[in-house]
Formats: sequence, structure tokens, C-alpha cells
Amino acid sequence: MASALINVPPSARRGEIIQIKTLISHVMETGYRRTSLGAVIPRDILRLFVCSYNGEEVFRAEIHPAIAANPYFAFNTIATESGTLVFTWTGDNGFSATESVAIRVE
Repeated sequence: MASALINVPPSARRGEIIQIKTLISHVMETGYRRTSLGAVIPRDILRLFVCSYNGEEVFRAEIHPAIAANPYFAFNTIATESGTLVFTWTGDNGFSATESVAIRVE
């Protein structure tokens, strides 16, 4: 199971630009490497990262095999109202992880 680190300010002023940072632990195996016996190591990558703010998508990244293990994303959005940020990572082999963080807007 992957673990995610998320950094979101706990509160912000309405209209303020806030920075959001996420890091998820994931091996990100490309499918091009081989074992010491020559067998191909199956591909296992994250394919998509989406962040929604109160149900509205504010950031999306399609991920390809060239990205490093444990992908890190930093992006900005505008604090419009108190609510929840939902972070979803999906990948190969049925992988899916979702985390959420509350934010208070004054």
C-alpha cells in the first residue's frame, strides 16, 4: 500500500493563492528492466493524478514511465471557500489511492 504526504495550508483568506504539495511512495517500475535471470519485470506505474477542490477538478497530471519513483507534485490554486481537497492517484494493476484534506477559508 502506498502512503501519501500532503501539504496544504489549514486556512487561507478568500481569493488567496495557495500552494499544494503532494508526494506518494510508489516504486514506478517501467517494464523495461530485467531480473538477474533475464525475466522482464512487469510494468507498475502511476498513470494519473487528480486533485479536486469541493468536487471541482483543479489539477490533473497524466504520468508516463519516465517519471521517477515516489512522484512529487506542487501546484497552486485559489482559495474560494472552506471545504475539502481530494487527491486521487491511479495506476497499473488496479492501483488506486485517495486522500483528502480539509481547508478553512476566511
